[in-house]
Amino acid sequence: MTVRVRRVYEPPEPEDGVRVLVDRLWPRGLAKEAARIDEWPKAMTPSTELRRWYHAGEESYEEFSRRYEAELAAPEAAELLDHVRALVQEGPVTLLTAAKSPEGSHAAVLLRLLG
Repeated sequence: MTVRVRRVYEPPEPEDGVRVLVDRLWPRGLAKEAARIDEWPKAMTPSTELRRWYHAGEESYEEFSRRYEAELAAPEAAELLDHVRALVQEGPVTLLTAAKSPEGSHAAVLLRLLG
């Protein structure tokens, strides 16, 4: 039962297992064939409003994490999160993001919740 975070721009590796894109927007300049995405649960990603609020740079990561976890409690997002938890139980899962610093992004929140 392994879950990890990688940048979507890195080439796929055999140990990736199920590759889950956790960004709401498709990564710029990346062909869908090259990305080799298995799942793209958009309703589990931060809302556009939350994403814009966080990227404005005026708030803390802790507050962003709190707000994102609140969004993940909504029924559709919670169902998708449970689905990804089930995937993790079956084998390796790699959460993919275009974020330049995945450790300070929503992907790190998901990793904590799934790990």
